[in-house]
Amino acid sequence: MLSILVVIILVLSGAGCTSPTTQSASTNQTIDGITIPTTTGSPTPAEARQIAAAAYVFGYPLVFMDVWKEHQTAVPAPDPARGIAPVNQLAKFYQALQTTAPTSNPYTFPNADFSNLGGWLNLTTEPMVLSVPAANGRYYVVQLEDAWMNAFSSLGPRTTGNGSGNFALIGPGGNGTLPSNVTRVQAPTNTVWVAMRTPQNGTADPAGAAFLDNVTMTPLSAWGTNYTPPATVPVTSNVTADPLAPASYAHVATMTPNVFYGRMATVMGGNPPSSADKHIIDQLARIGIVPGTPFNWNGLNATMQNAITQGFQDGIAQVNAAAANWPGVPVVNGWLMPYNAGAYGTNYTLRAGMANASPLYNLPQDALYSQSKTNATGVPYSGANNYVLHFANNSTPPVNALWSITLYDSQGRPVPNPVNRYKISPNTGNVTYNPDGSLDIYIQNVSPGAKKESNWLPAPSGAFQFVLRQYWPQESALNGSWVPPAVQTVGPATTTTNETVSAS
Repeated sequence: MLSILVVIILVLSGAGCTSPTTQSASTNQTIDGITIPTTTGSPTPAEARQIAAAAYVFGYPLVFMDVWKEHQTAVPAPDPARGIAPVNQLAKFYQALQTTAPTSNPYTFPNADFSNLGGWLNLTTEPMVLSVPAANGRYYVVQLEDAWMNAFSSLGPRTTGNGSGNFALIGPGGNGTLPSNVTRVQAPTNTVWVAMRTPQNGTADPAGAAFLDNVTMTPLSAWGTNYTPPATVPVTSNVTADPLAPASYAHVATMTPNVFYGRMATVMGGNPPSSADKHIIDQLARIGIVPGTPFNWNGLNATMQNAITQGFQDGIAQVNAAAANWPGVPVVNGWLMPYNAGAYGTNYTLRAGMANASPLYNLPQDALYSQSKTNATGVPYSGANNYVLHFANNSTPPVNALWSITLYDSQGRPVPNPVNRYKISPNTGNVTYNPDGSLDIYIQNVSPGAKKESNWLPAPSGAFQFVLRQYWPQESALNGSWVPPAVQTVGPATTTTNETVSAS
């Protein structure tokens, strides 16, 4: 009897609760980095903690996107200066980096390649029709993101051609007949983020501006009329309108478990999870997180509240870790290669980490972004050294549209420099190729001299990093048979040059 009593005590103490139900490896399942039970019924405190942690990782992108939408739509009319607009209206985002002073640009890692147009849609009431004029050979891409931060589709030359088009964005469950000149685009959620980008060719590009100015968004019920968006829209949110993600991060970071999980449950009501998420949704219901149903925090006893709070903190730690080190993303020659960004499937941990660190990626077939903070051996870049990025003949980034390399400081800010150059791209710059067809990009704090200056990417005196952007990448870039070469250190920085720094 004594031995039996000892065994019972050990089992109960190992479970960490008063229930005789225990967890073992066989009662858990791990789905792309998050672990949930396979049991059913009322959870033990240990199971509740585990489910709450999984819920935070799973739901972080959804809550972040909802908060960001709230901040970016809390205006009565489009605000071009900040690139924000009411729901179901469009606003120009920041213009390409060449047209703005780098110290006044409010964004981190601003894109130096494109002018932008976009906004947030709510498809609950009716579809919205996006009308795009004929591009006449101009490249553009329309990125469509659902409420879970998945890029579910795109429009543009790669997918829908170069002619004009009208595209009805329809929420989940929407059906019915559309006008003959309107193409159906089924959205998996009622919340959709739309971003349209077209190259900014130099500091002034009237053709690009005119192209974006002729893009319209029309409710389906007003299709065929002379529709004009309302001049003013009531602002019901009490948040401060702000285009920047940091404000949204701060908002999410201050949430308590009941607020976070409550918002998550509410937003899931109009933005259903994927059918592939069923295993997780079933487990979330065990702690009261049900799509479209208020989260009854006060109906939980103190033991369960404590377990869920612990799981909430576990989830925060997991998301922060994934943001700092994107799980499963390979590093090649010092370059992070996020081949799966934008199309996450059930890779919940990567999706959450990127939502926290670098949200709203395109589909990789539309844009492949690679980031480098160190050389191939892991040594951080510094203005104390000179570097060269060498592309062999016929080995520049393989794209169907364009590519660029942009330099930022350690905080993701553009670096002021005497030639006002923040990127190298054959699309907008007069780069000079070597006689054998190869290309050298000179990365250093001072000019490499007049003969090389067309290929100079000015660096700060301190730490810096790069982003390589490939638009409409070819298959060799997508399958990893082509990868960016390593940035080579060629010596310590020089403080003077015998050749004059030009103005551009």
